[in-house]
Amino acid sequence: MATATFAAGCFWGVEHAFRQVDGVIETMVGYSGGTVARPTYEQVCGGATGHAEVVKVSYDPDTVGYEALVKLFFDLHDPTQLDRQGPDIGSQYRSVIFTHDDDQDRLARAGLRAAQASGRHRAPIVTVIQRAEDFWPAEDYHQQYFEKRGQPRWLNLFGAPG
Repeated sequence: MATATFAAGCFWGVEHAFRQVDGVIETMVGYSGGTVARPTYEQVCGGATGHAEVVKVSYDPDTVGYEALVKLFFDLHDPTQLDRQGPDIGSQYRSVIFTHDDDQDRLARAGLRAAQASGRHRAPIVTVIQRAEDFWPAEDYHQQYFEKRGQPRWLNLFGAPG
């Protein structure tokens, strides 16, 4: 089993999309990239902790490659928006790939170059690639949010599987 960590805006839809991928064993939403230990959702949304909303993905690399997860990451959100996704504004919604080793770093950078070269985005991609930092699980009510409450119809409008 391997681990990947992505920040692509609000973690609810991102987690739901990754859970649909064959080879993804488990997902967990939480917070990473900040300066406060064990932050709460309210603290992160307040913007003072420096954390991003992230999805930690545990996957079987024999079934799904990291490259495919990176491609899905870029397909799930607009990586040209700085510190926001759609109506969600703040650094907690920034676009980040948190890499866990040198191979992931290399593959994430290649995926970013491929996404930029695809012509899909008119503006430059602002996604940051950095080493994984402490991961703090989000509160239980955020875990598998759409499975607990139902998937909104708009989620499919943005190309998320499901």
